Amino acid sequence: MELRHLRYFAVLAEELHFGRAAERLHMAQPPLSQRIRDLERELGVRLFDRARPRIQLTEAGALLLEHTRPVLAGVETAREAMRRLRPGEAGVLRVGVPPDTHPPVLRTLTELFSRRVPDVLVDLHELTTDEQLLRLREGELDAGVVRHPCDLVGLESGPQARRDLGVVLRTDHPCARDGGPVRLRELSGASLVIFPRAMAPQLYDHILLTCRDSGFLPGAIRHARNPHFVHGLVLAGRGVHLNEAPTAPLTDGLTWRPLDGTDLAWLTSVVWVPARHNATIAAFAEAVDEGLTETGHLPAGGSPD
Repeated sequence: MELRHLRYFAVLAEELHFGRAAERLHMAQPPLSQRIRDLERELGVRLFDRARPRIQLTEAGALLLEHTRPVLAGVETAREAMRRLRPGEAGVLRVGVPPDTHPPVLRTLTELFSRRVPDVLVDLHELTTDEQLLRLREGELDAGVVRHPCDLVGLESGPQARRDLGVVLRTDHPCARDGGPVRLRELSGASLVIFPRAMAPQLYDHILLTCRDSGFLPGAIRHARNPHFVHGLVLAGRGVHLNEAPTAPLTDGLTWRPLDGTDLAWLTSVVWVPARHNATIAAFAEAVDEGLTETGHLPAGGSPD
């Protein structure tokens, strides 16, 4: 039984309304419903009566709530004790980074941080933007490296680094033949290979809205998060993919072209909980800002100069 599932259950038991509970938990309603069903399957009982206009706790749910409240209170007491240890003071800074972060970026930012704070180890966790935001709010991370736009309610953000997006195509695609920039409207009708919306909902919606407004109406949407699978789908003729310029040669049969007439870009920054901000997090934010610039990323609105 996961502690997180118990927390979801307790909030829903207090609200007795999936929408309000999901809002308190900073998550969508369908995943919350699924987590509650998972908990009910694990325990072999129904925790909520959903047949009434307003959901109610079952007898089993009321009993579980009695046992859950002291557990969560004890966990919060332990977390509060840990919060007294400011980020980095125990010798470790817990940091989230996007799953597709390039190896040179990871190497550079960790080296730059170590020069600034040599006695603190960066504990890196591969997490999507939304996973990082949730863990920051729950005190499980000290800082995160996220993509914008995203929900920053209750959080603070450092300077944004910018990397303009282009398109990954098969080399025999009509837009790849002249070697020049591609306008989004030239891709209209092609399938789009993109990360799953759950990874970063606001960024996902922003990309699709920009595509639509620029005349690119995908014939289909295909979701993939692993770069090898993404490139495999494009190579198989299953779509095109929007991403920054590759740092290593693409697989034979694929090419990358810059986009013309659009401001689509990865906007990346460090985020943290304001009450936990200290010199160690500031040093990490500086290292990330410098590291992204050194490895080809640019400050938002900046230029190679």
